[in-house]
Amino acid sequence: MNAHLTEIKDKIKDLDTVEVLHYFANQHPGLVTFSTSFGWEDQVITDLIFKNKIPIDVFTLETGRLFPETYYVWNRTLENYQQPIRAYFPQTEALQEMIKQKGPNSFYESVENRKECCQIRKIEPLKRALKGKKIWVTGIRAEQSLNRNDMTNLEWDEQNQLLKFHPLFNWSLDQVKDYIKENNVVYNTLHDKGFPSIGCLPCTRAVAGGEDFRAGRWWWEDQSKKECGLHATK
Repeated sequence: MNAHLTEIKDKIKDLDTVEVLHYFANQHPGLVTFSTSFGWEDQVITDLIFKNKIPIDVFTLETGRLFPETYYVWNRTLENYQQPIRAYFPQTEALQEMIKQKGPNSFYESVENRKECCQIRKIEPLKRALKGKKIWVTGIRAEQSLNRNDMTNLEWDEQNQLLKFHPLFNWSLDQVKDYIKENNVVYNTLHDKGFPSIGCLPCTRAVAGGEDFRAGRWWWEDQSKKECGLHATK
C-alpha cells in the first residue's frame, strides 16, 4: 500500500485542490464520498464540490444531538446549492437499548460510556456510509489536533479499507475563514462564539482564549482521549 500511496501522491502533487477532487472522482466514479459536519472546513469543501460540479457524494452523520445552529447551516446549504446531502442515522434498536439501560446522558459518566455513544451515533453509521467506497474526503487540517500530527493529506485507512484525502490539510484557519468570506459561504455562527470544533450539543462547549483547539470537545475527559474514533487509521 505504501508504494501505491506514493504513486498516487506523485500523480496529484502538481494539481490544485479542485483538480485533485476531479481526479479522484474520475478515477473512481461513484466511489468517492465526502463527510460533512457543517463546520468551517467542511463548508469550504462542500462549496468546492458543488460549485465546481464535481461528482462526489456528500453525506453527514445525523446523531440526533446536534446544535440548532448546525441544522440551520444544513438547511441553508441545501437551499444554496440545490444538491443532495445524504444523512446517516444511528440504528434504532442499538440506540434504544443504550438509552433504556443507561439513560440519555450516560456519556458523562465514563470514557467507556462516551465511546459507546459515539460508536452507536457516529462510528456504525459512518461504516455504512463508507461501505464499498474507494476514497473518503474529509475536512481535517494538520493543526487541528495533537493526535493527528503523524497524518498526511493522503493516507490509507486500515479500519475502513479505503484512501482518505484531506483537501485542506495544509490550510491555516485564516485561509479557511478567508475563503468563506470571499466566497460568501454559509457557516455555523457558533464559530463566532468560541466554538472552533462543533460536534454534538451535550459534548461541545466554547473554548476560552489560549485553550487547545479541541478543548471544547468532551471537556470532562483527559486531553489524550479526545477522539471519537471516526478518524482512527489503524
